[in-house]
Amino acid sequence: MAYDYAFVHLKYTIPLAGLLTFVLKPLLTRLDLYKTLALIIIAFTATLPWDSYLIHHGVWTYPPDAIVGLRLFAVPAEELFFFVIQTYITSMIYILFNKPILHGQYLTNEHDVSSVVRTIRVAGQAFLAGCTAIGAYLVAKGGEGTYLGLILVWACPFALLTWTFSGYFLIKLPLISVATPILLPTVYLWVVDELALGRGTWSIESGTKLGWCLFGSLELEEAVFFFATNSLIVFGLVAFDRGMAVLNMFPDLFPRVPTTPSPVLLLKGVLADRSKYDMDRVRGLREAVVTLRRKSRSFYLASSVFPGRVRIDLVLLYSFCRVADDLVDDARTEAEALEWIEKLTRYLDLVYASKTPVSPADDPHVLKYIKNNFHESDQSALRLLPAKLLPSEPLYELLEGFKMDLTFAHTGGKGEPHLPENFPIKNEQDLELYAARVASTVGELCLWLAFHHGETRLPGDKEAILVLAAKTMGHALQYVNIARDIAVDAEMERVYLPTNWLKEEDVTPRDIIKAPRQAVVEKLRERLLDLAFKEYARSRKDMEMLPSDIRGPLIVAVESYMEIGRVLREKKAVQSTKNAKRATVPRSRRLWVAWKNLASQ
Repeated sequence: MAYDYAFVHLKYTIPLAGLLTFVLKPLLTRLDLYKTLALIIIAFTATLPWDSYLIHHGVWTYPPDAIVGLRLFAVPAEELFFFVIQTYITSMIYILFNKPILHGQYLTNEHDVSSVVRTIRVAGQAFLAGCTAIGAYLVAKGGEGTYLGLILVWACPFALLTWTFSGYFLIKLPLISVATPILLPTVYLWVVDELALGRGTWSIESGTKLGWCLFGSLELEEAVFFFATNSLIVFGLVAFDRGMAVLNMFPDLFPRVPTTPSPVLLLKGVLADRSKYDMDRVRGLREAVVTLRRKSRSFYLASSVFPGRVRIDLVLLYSFCRVADDLVDDARTEAEALEWIEKLTRYLDLVYASKTPVSPADDPHVLKYIKNNFHESDQSALRLLPAKLLPSEPLYELLEGFKMDLTFAHTGGKGEPHLPENFPIKNEQDLELYAARVASTVGELCLWLAFHHGETRLPGDKEAILVLAAKTMGHALQYVNIARDIAVDAEMERVYLPTNWLKEEDVTPRDIIKAPRQAVVEKLRERLLDLAFKEYARSRKDMEMLPSDIRGPLIVAVESYMEIGRVLREKKAVQSTKNAKRATVPRSRRLWVAWKNLASQ
C-alpha cells in the first residue's frame, strides 16, 4: 500500500476544490448543487467503464507502490475520486463565470439565428463527427495511435450529442463563460499530470501512444484527454442551463417550474420544440438586459443572485420603469412629457381594466394600443411587463412621481428666464412624497414579484410589515440617488434638495444650479445621506423576515445601492477626473458587498 496518487489529490486537487468552494459558497444555490451533482454522476458513470477498459487492455498502468490498492472494476480508488474532483472543480469554475449571465436571453431558434451561427454549428458537428471517425480508425488500426483513438471515440460522440441539441445556445453565450471553464482547469491539470507522470504515479504503455509530448513529459494523449473531459463537463453544464432557461423563460409552455426540476422535466426543456419558443419575449429580454447594464450596474449585479423566473421578471419590470422614465425625461417640452404620461396612464388602464390584470403580450387591445402610441424601440418593455403578478397602485403612483418632475416649471422670472421658477421639493415632506412615488413604488413591486416566485408563503401580517419596510427602504435608496446626482440634476435645472434646507444655508435652488460643487453642497449632501441611512436603519432589520430563498438576493440589491452612499460619505466619488459627475462603486467593491452579504445569510 502506498499513497503517491493520494498525495496528488491532497496537494493539488482538493486544495483547489476547497478554495473554489470557499469563494463560491455564498453564491451557490440548490440548483447549482443539483446541477453539479448531476454532472458528477454522469461523468462517473460514463468514465468508469472506459477507464476500466483502458486498464484491462494495458493502456494505463498504476504501479502498486503508488496506490492504496482499493479498486472498482480494476480502477483504483484514487482514479475514481479523480472523476469526481475534476468534475467538481470544472463545475465550480463554470458556475463562477456564468453566475452573472441571464441565460434566457441567449435562447434562439432557426428563424432567429444568423447564418454565421448556423454555419458554426454545422462545422462543429462535422468536426466532432470527423474526430469520432478518426478515433474509430485509430482503434481499429491499433498500435501507437490506440490511446488517442480511444479518447476520441469515447469523448466525441458525447460532445456531438450536446453540441447538436445546444449548439446555437452555446455559440451565442459569451466566449469567456464557456472557454474559461474549459481552459483554466485543463491547463492546471496538465501541470498536475506532468508532475504526476514525472513521479511515476501512473503511466501510459509505450506501445499504445504516439510518444509526442506537449511539454516536459506530458504526453499529447493526456493533454487531449483533459481538454476533452473538461469540454464534456462544460458542454453538459451548458445543456443543463439551456434546459433551465427554456423552463424559466416560457411560462406558457411550462406553467410551474420547481427550484430543482426533475430530470424528466429538465429533459423536456432541452428537447422542447424550438419553433414554439416565444422569440418576442426573448428579444424583449435581450433589450431589457442591455438597458439594465447601461443604466444600473448595481441592480444588474444584484439581479444575478436572484433565481430563475424572479430574475427574469425583475429585469422586465426594471425595463418598463426605465422606458417610462426616459419617455418623460427625454420629452422636448412639458406638453410632450404630459402626453407621454397620459399615454402610459391609458396603457395601465387597459392592462388593469378588469379585476384580473391581463398580460399585455396576450391582449390584442393592449398590443394595438402599444403599437399605435409608442416608439418601436420601447414597445417590448410595455408588452412584457409582468402585470399579472403586480398590483396597479404602485405603477400609477410612479407616474405621479414623473408629474412631480414636471413641476420644475420654466416660467421665467427674476431676470433669469432660463431657470425654473418653481422648485417643488420645499421641505422634507415633499422629499419623502417624491421618493415614495419614484422609488418606494419600485421597491414594493420588486417585493411582490419575490413573494409570487418565492417557495415560502408568508402570513398576511408579515407581508404587510415587509411591504412597509420596502417603502421605507425606497426612501433611503432615492435619497442616496439624489445625493449622488446633485450635479447631474443641476444640469437639468432641477434641485431635489429641500428648499427650506437651502434657505437655512442662505442659498437658493438657482445658486445650486449655477454652482453644484460649492462647499455648501457637500454639507447638504451629508445631511441627505444622514436621512438616507436613518431610513435604511429603520427598514433593514425587517428584511430578515424574508423567506430564505429571496432574502439574500434582496439584501444584496439594497446593499449594493447603499454602498454608493457609503462611497459618497468616504469622499471617494470618482476623484480620478475633475469632471466626474456621479459617484461610482468599483466593481471589486460591488462584488465584495454581494459576497459578504450573501455569506452572512
